[in-house]
This record gives sequence, structure tokens and C-alpha cells, in this order.
Amino acid sequence: MSQKPIQNENGPSRRNFLKAAGLTGATFALGLPSIEGLASPILNLSAVPESVELTPFIIIEKSGRITLMNPRPEIGQGTYQSVPAMIAEELEVPLDKVVIRQTGGESKYGEMWSQAVGGSGSIRGGYTQMRKVGASAREMLIKAASDQWSVPVDECFAENATVIHKPTGKKLTYGQLAEPAAKLPVPKEPKLKDPKQFTMLGKSMPRPDVPLKVTGKATFGMDAKAPGMVYASIERCPVLGSKLVSFDAAQSLKIKGVQKAVKVERVVGKNRYEGVAIIADNYWAALQGRKALHVKWDHQGHDTFQSADFEKNLRDLAKTDGVLGHNAGDFDKTFADAPTKLDALYETPIVSHSPMEPMNALAHYQAGDKIELWVSSQGGDLVRDEVSKVLKVPADNITVHILFNGGGFGRRLTQDFATEAALLSKAVGKPVKVVWTREDDTQLGPFRPMTYSAMRGALSADGKAVALQHKVISPSIDATMNEKYDKTKPDGTMLEATNEQKYEIPNLNTRYVHAETHIPLTYWRSVTSSTLAFAHECFLDEMAHKAGQDPLAFRLSMLTKESDAKRVLTKLKEVSGWDKPLPAGKGRGVAQWEFFAGLAGQVVEVSKNKAGGVTVDKVYCVIDLGTVVNPDTVKAQVEGAIAMALTAATKDGITFENGRAVQKNFDANRMLRINEMPAIEVHILAEGGPTIKGVGEPGLPPLAPALANAVFAVTGKRIRRLPVDLEKV
Repeated sequence: MSQKPIQNENGPSRRNFLKAAGLTGATFALGLPSIEGLASPILNLSAVPESVELTPFIIIEKSGRITLMNPRPEIGQGTYQSVPAMIAEELEVPLDKVVIRQTGGESKYGEMWSQAVGGSGSIRGGYTQMRKVGASAREMLIKAASDQWSVPVDECFAENATVIHKPTGKKLTYGQLAEPAAKLPVPKEPKLKDPKQFTMLGKSMPRPDVPLKVTGKATFGMDAKAPGMVYASIERCPVLGSKLVSFDAAQSLKIKGVQKAVKVERVVGKNRYEGVAIIADNYWAALQGRKALHVKWDHQGHDTFQSADFEKNLRDLAKTDGVLGHNAGDFDKTFADAPTKLDALYETPIVSHSPMEPMNALAHYQAGDKIELWVSSQGGDLVRDEVSKVLKVPADNITVHILFNGGGFGRRLTQDFATEAALLSKAVGKPVKVVWTREDDTQLGPFRPMTYSAMRGALSADGKAVALQHKVISPSIDATMNEKYDKTKPDGTMLEATNEQKYEIPNLNTRYVHAETHIPLTYWRSVTSSTLAFAHECFLDEMAHKAGQDPLAFRLSMLTKESDAKRVLTKLKEVSGWDKPLPAGKGRGVAQWEFFAGLAGQVVEVSKNKAGGVTVDKVYCVIDLGTVVNPDTVKAQVEGAIAMALTAATKDGITFENGRAVQKNFDANRMLRINEMPAIEVHILAEGGPTIKGVGEPGLPPLAPALANAVFAVTGKRIRRLPVDLEKV
């Protein structure tokens, strides 16, 4: 039987919700089975008795209570407001008058990734479809009212969850219209509102999750509880790739509250890692029992792995040709014949995700191979599919409750912590809550891969960029995940966007050199753009300097055709006052980056400080969106991306000695402090263009190159390796 954890409104099962809601009579339910990839939505409408379980996006009860289902997990990026707002705008109901519920990966809400957050795709992937859901419901409610009054449909309009007859002023609430509306055919192509009529979209609006979070009412994965549950803390070898030889839990079992020790497997893509879980009545006992364990490991030779050796390997591989990714023109000949040539190697480290809420999951494996999970994850569908695969249980047998996430940044796209909990629950026959420590989170990955970029460029006699080669040398994220990874083909993820910049360089060549590693890897906020933009945009500055040109003017000279990149840089030039000279001791740098998630450009201003280092004073950012849902959320996301990028550029990467990550906690894996946060000015380009772009990630890639270029402007020193200590430049 399904057990209900202690949590707030963002998480209960649909069954518990329907029971708790006290539905009477019929409910109006409008659903959209798939969000992304539909030419037109497939809508289902029916009368729902109290006892019937459905999975709609809109539920309207006779009482007037309206529930909107949110398919995109809230990880701090604002989808708890932005996605329901797209429905509510067309439905003509204020967002503060609805109940928001989180979907849990149920197949009727969409296929793989339609209930996940990643790639800045929540708005891009659902803007039109979610609006159509709301518009269809609105039209059906209006038709139901016109039929009841025996008046033409065009004499009626919807406002504030009510349908009004214009000539007479008569009104019917959505609750009163729910049952007759449920009997009407669904409009195939509902008329969407003119953006000029929007009351929510494009406006700065309060986020409904914020009061829940600041008052402590929000339920994160760490807060979830279920009757009869036990806790698990898992000892995993810090030398990744080691095999478990044996363990002795005698001392662990002496600790009050400890029940047993259980062997468990962690699954990260194609990688399998063995561990020993201490099961206990409470988390403290589980953790102390774990510390008392005696475990023997076979390191399989991985205890010889050193970051310094791996770095040398990447530098050696940079001398090889690798696999051709993209080729335009004739780079080799142009480079050979050019009067001015440049080359440089840029280096970026392994980085952890380090969300504030460590990995955790609560799972209950029940009779009949039924599994119920409560988890902070970036996708209910991702949890269902991975648990189904690892435990060999049908996906329809799995119920997932997605709770608020205390940060994701790509880490929670990998569901190893959820499968651990499910495996342990099956083994012990009770609900099990797995909680990772901060040290687990920092040392065990999966990580952003170490990535090097070998750059070569050529200038004509008149200082024009005529050839550019970007060769990426790195291990592969896809190789970590896929047993059938083909090293003979170019890796699109690791070459991300290197051939997609709008610069008009006639001879462009990209290459990929694969480096083997046993370290587990995964997507990090803005994926490989977080490393490649650094090399690409810094090298363009080097070319501009060699040509004796202003860096921003050099870029604009390569953008003679109209493009979004040209608009961004032009706006950036204006808002940053680029042409105004800075006082002595100050410098500025510029960068832009366009990739799958969107486009942003930044100017970073720095100054020499009294201690002899460099201080980041201000960041100007222009982000191109096409359409904006909530400007406040956009600004918050850009500011957060800049903080994360600045941390990765100036704080600590993850390094390995004797196979172990040296950094274990925030003392060595430092975060940006509040007194180090620069002033940020965000400018949004949102002219309602046909292409809707992402928000969560585009603000990150330009920061590191703009910063490095600014450091050069004020010190004359080139930054080609990250992280950089700004106090020692």
C-alpha cells in the first residue's frame, strides 16, 4: 500500500491528493500527454468522479478550486512559477488562486525528458504547448457558459476564473461550468492570446515557492519521511573504480540504533561501484556505524591515478590530430600561408557540482514489485526509467514524488542515489532513506570533465581573422554513460557550439581528441560550453590584440550579417559604456557565447587592489531570449550563473592524488563568498522573436573568458589555465 510521507503540496501522490481534496461530483480535467515535439497537443477531457485517478494538467472542482500540474521540477530556477503561469495566462486565472502540483514522471505527462529540467529547456520546450492547454480549457469553459445562457460565444469572455456575458454582465464561475465543459469537444487549435493582452507572462511576478522556502514549509528530498522508514549511510571507496573485497561490521553493530550492514551497488551510466550501507533507526547512528566499518578494497590499479599525470597526458594528446568535427574552407592551407599565426593551449579542471542539498532519496520497495520514491531530482521520468532499468521492474510499477531540489546544476540528472535507495529498500524490506554526506558529494562525482583546448588562428595582412581551429582534448561525458561509445566519431557534446558561433571566419576547423578516464563524468551547468567558451573567446582576444584592434570592435567586424550575436554585442557595447575610457588601474573584457541553451554576452570590469591582486568590480550581461516569462527570474538566473562561473574560474577544481579526490568539503572546494560577488547589471533582449531561448545556462559561459580578457587588459598577463587566483595575478 502506498505510504504518504510528511510533505507539503508540491509532492503527494495523485491518489492522496484526490482523497484529501474531498472532490464531490465531477471534475474538469484537461491533460497534455506530451510537452515537447508535438505539432499540436493531444488533449483529453472527461468527467472525473471522486474515485477516478487521472493525470491531467488542469483540475477544476465544483468548489472552484483549481489545480495546475507542473511537469518541470523546481531546482531553484523558478519553474514552480513559470510553467504553471503559461497555463494560467491562457486560462485567465491568477496564479495566486491556484494549487500547484508536481508531476512524478507518469507516462501520460510525456515521454523521456518531458518531465525533466536540464539544458535550459523548460520554457523553450513547453511555451506554446502549455499555453494551448490553458487556451483550450478557456474556450471550452466559455462555450459551456454560452450554451447555458443560449447566447453567442463571442458575447462571452473569461476573466479571473469566471466567464462573463458582456451585454448583461451575467457571470458563472469555472467551478459552476466544470461539469458541462467536460462534455464538449476539445478545440484542436485554440486561439492564443496576443502577447499585448498578457497579465502575467513577461511581467515581474512573485514566485509562489519563495514563501514556502523562507518559512520552512517547503519539502525538499532531505525532509521526506515515511512510516517505518530506516536510514542508510553508504561507505564507498574514494578510489573510484575499486572493488569490494570484504567488510567487517562487528563494531558498527554495537552502536545503538544500527540494524544491519548491507552490500549495495551504485550505478552511474556504464559504471558500477560497490559499497556497504549501514542501516539504522536514525541518520546519526547510520553515519557513526559507517565510520566504525572495516572495509577491504581492491583498487584495481586506480590508486596510481594522479591529476598531474592526467594533465600531462592531455598536453601530449593535444599534439595529435584527433577526429574531425567540422570543416569549412581550407584551414591548413590558409594557416600555412598566412603572414600572422597564433596558437595557444587553454586548460580547465575537473569540477564538482556541489549543490547545497547533498544527494538523498527515500524509497519503499513493496509487494508485487511496486516501488515508491520521494526524491529531489531533476526529472521524475528520469527517476522512473533508471530505477526501472536497474531493478528490472516495469516503469508503471514505480511511483515517484518529486520534491523541491536544493540545487541541481546537472548533478541530479544522474539517478544513482535513487537506485541505491530502491535497491536497499528491496534488500531490507522497509522504506530506506539514503543520505549522502558533503564529502560523498564532493569526492565521488560524477564530475565536469577536465577539458583542454588547443587553439590555432591566422590573420591576414590587414588584420582580419581568416582561419581558426579549435581542438578539444578531453575525456567524454557520453563515454561514461554509454557502453557503445564510438571513439572514431566526433563527440558533439565535447565539441559543443565550437562551430556554431556567428563570427564570419572563412576557414574554420574543429577537432576532438578523446582521452580515456575511469572517473565518472556528467553534465555540469551549461555542459561543455562552460569550458570551451573560455578558450574560444580568450583566443579571439589574443587575435584581436595581435591585429592591434579593440576586442569588441574585432568581434563586430566579423559580424557583418544581421544575427542575434551581433545584436547582443551591440547592446553590450552600449550598456557597458565600452567606448568610455576607464580610470588607471581598471580594465574590462568582453565575451559572448551561443549554444544549444541560448545566447548571452558579458563585459567584466576589474581593478587592481591594494593587496596586489585583481578585484572583479562589475559584470554587465545581455541575454537574448526572444520571449520572457518572468524578468525577475531571468535576472536571478543570470546572477546565479555568474556566481557559479566566477566560482569555477577562481576557486578550486577537483584534483586527484593516489586515486582519491583531494578536496572533500567546502574548506578545500571553496565557494564564492558574498563579499566577493560583483555588482551585476542584466539586460534582457526579448522582442518576441520566433526562437525562444533558455535562461538557466547562457549566463555562465561568457564569464570566464570575459574575466580573463579583463585581467589581461589591466595586467598584461594572459590567463590560459583555470582556476586562476586573482590575488596572485
